[in-house]
Amino acid sequence: MAQHLLLRASPESQGVASAAVAAVVAGLDAVPHIHTVTIVRHGHVIGEATWAPYERDAPQLLFSVSKSFTSMAVGFALGEGLLGIDDRVVDLLPQAAPAAPSEQLRDVRVRHLLEMTVGHETEPARWQEGDWARSVLAAPLAHRPGVHWTYNTAATYLLAVIVQQAAGMRLVDYLRPRLFDPLGFGDVTWEQSPQGYDVGGYGLSARPEELAAFGQLLLQRGAWHGAQIIPAAWIDTATSAHADNSTWGGATDSVQGYGYQFWRCRHDGYRADGAFGQYVVVLPRHDAVIAITGGLQNMQQPLDVLWDALIPALEGTAPTTHPVEVPGRLDIAPLGGELRDEPVEHAYEGEIPRIRIEGRSLLIGQDTLEFAPDAWIPGIREGRPAAASGGWQGAGFIVDIRLLEEPFTQRLTVAADGSAQLHTDVAFDGRTLQWEGAPEVAGAVRT
Repeated sequence: MAQHLLLRASPESQGVASAAVAAVVAGLDAVPHIHTVTIVRHGHVIGEATWAPYERDAPQLLFSVSKSFTSMAVGFALGEGLLGIDDRVVDLLPQAAPAAPSEQLRDVRVRHLLEMTVGHETEPARWQEGDWARSVLAAPLAHRPGVHWTYNTAATYLLAVIVQQAAGMRLVDYLRPRLFDPLGFGDVTWEQSPQGYDVGGYGLSARPEELAAFGQLLLQRGAWHGAQIIPAAWIDTATSAHADNSTWGGATDSVQGYGYQFWRCRHDGYRADGAFGQYVVVLPRHDAVIAITGGLQNMQQPLDVLWDALIPALEGTAPTTHPVEVPGRLDIAPLGGELRDEPVEHAYEGEIPRIRIEGRSLLIGQDTLEFAPDAWIPGIREGRPAAASGGWQGAGFIVDIRLLEEPFTQRLTVAADGSAQLHTDVAFDGRTLQWEGAPEVAGAVRT
């Protein structure tokens, strides 16, 4: 087990009824599919739960929570004089700028990238082609910088490139002595662009405990164990609302304002927020942090659980109710079915690899996985930790392969007529929401 980065305490000792913490866990258990939750009050973890087959010590792909770490990198770079918040982007990235930039592009500043008011009507299409930075800067601007907000991962990528060029190193290396080491993070990975830059807007992996520690650092306005590792003024500025994002539409907590790579939310809070259920929610008025990882489809549901179950307890007086047990280990229901000894083999072309099923052994492509009905069996899928569950159901076969460091599940089905399907998705129990690179892509998703 990895070392704890935060102290543990009972909910009651930190002024919260354990029944409220248990209600949060129960509420999240009803949301498909939460993987972990960590609840922190007054700097102490007062509740933590993990849903099997996931593990708290395993790194999780954070998607756009990565943006908030990029915001911290910008804060460090500003404090060290590597760049200025009102520096012009075309001056910082001259090699990527068009030969004759428009007047609007010439007026784009670092602050506009941070608050996502670059001037694009929507995020540039196909910006991850060729030289990514050059593609972003070539995209037309429909608005003056600072006027129109649109969710814009391409803008975050430019921030990442700017910091890495100014610092002369990757983001993970720049943040290692400044952020990751002081907080006690283990190994951290960050996906890179073809040009060799950490992507910035997504691609960071970290552990649930590390997310909670990051949230506590934010809550403490950059102070950690007596040291001010990042200026408090930057935390205050980055987590304040700078842009009106009410045009985004959708759920209530997506239209409360946008900061410097942070979302504002209800109850005077803010959050780092990543697709498929990755959150670091900070509630300064309540001295609380909640970190969540998951593989879900409705990003508002977990926040509603927090507001309904936890906020009343945080706003109440010290609890006098009798403590109750808060479950720490729950299960995502495995698939049922049965095992059969006779081997079944299928060879398919295209997206479906060679498949061989024998007993509890599944050969899929180059991987051999063990599976079982009504249980999750650990294994390796395409070089990544996984767990499989399933079996024969009548004349057909179905198995789920959960990728344990990502929100995704691969579902393999073999019908009675021998036809097979292999899908990558997040829950398989609602609207299809697949990710870029999956065998089939059904619509765009926010990273």
